[in-house]
Amino acid sequence: MGERADLDGVAVRVEGLGLRGPRGWVYRGVELAVRPGGLAVVGGAAGSGRTSLLLTLAGRMRPSEGLAEVAGLALPKQAAAVRRLAGLGPMPGVNDLEGALTVAEHLRERRLLHASRRPLRARRGAPLRTVEQALALAGLTVEELPQGPRTPVRELTPMQALRLSTALALLGRPRLLCVDDTEDRLPAAERTAAWAMLRGVADAGTTVLAAGTDGTGLADLAVRLEAGETSDAHA
Repeated sequence: MGERADLDGVAVRVEGLGLRGPRGWVYRGVELAVRPGGLAVVGGAAGSGRTSLLLTLAGRMRPSEGLAEVAGLALPKQAAAVRRLAGLGPMPGVNDLEGALTVAEHLRERRLLHASRRPLRARRGAPLRTVEQALALAGLTVEELPQGPRTPVRELTPMQALRLSTALALLGRPRLLCVDDTEDRLPAAERTAAWAMLRGVADAGTTVLAAGTDGTGLADLAVRLEAGETSDAHA
């Protein structure tokens, strides 16, 4: 795809990380270490804190205890800097697609948003991805959609929506990509394709943290969360 591996990805290191909410621990005792350009699977049942962990490591939530570093930046102290390098892929309830808008409208708006937010220092380095590059990495062929780029998002299949949401995040050339509910509503064959897509994104240089269960065969490591319990990463 013309992108050198490890060009963008960042290392993620977590030791004894925990988040406490009004009703107790959301997650606790999380340990993981992800290399630049690695793929990590975050597993666990509903309510185990997967979404909260991903948002924490993307600099969007403040942990209550433990150590977390993204590209050597400490969380929560340097959360603003982490937010500039981390991108959110599909994150239900956080950045849902607008069903009435078309695929082309989503791509155009997100491209403009990334361009307006890109720091000057970053502009001097690797450029934003083109729409074509982002779509290729996410494996979405717009021409094959029912109405091409004019297809409303509400007419996309769950797999197509996953690919579009991933492409939208990749437009900003994030060094860390967080993806929630990777397997949501996908049949077995498409789950395999979804994880293969994320493996490809990681191999192209972006570190990927994704919530799910079926991706362990393609991942560099996996961590399973139990609400409020100690959680361990394994190869």
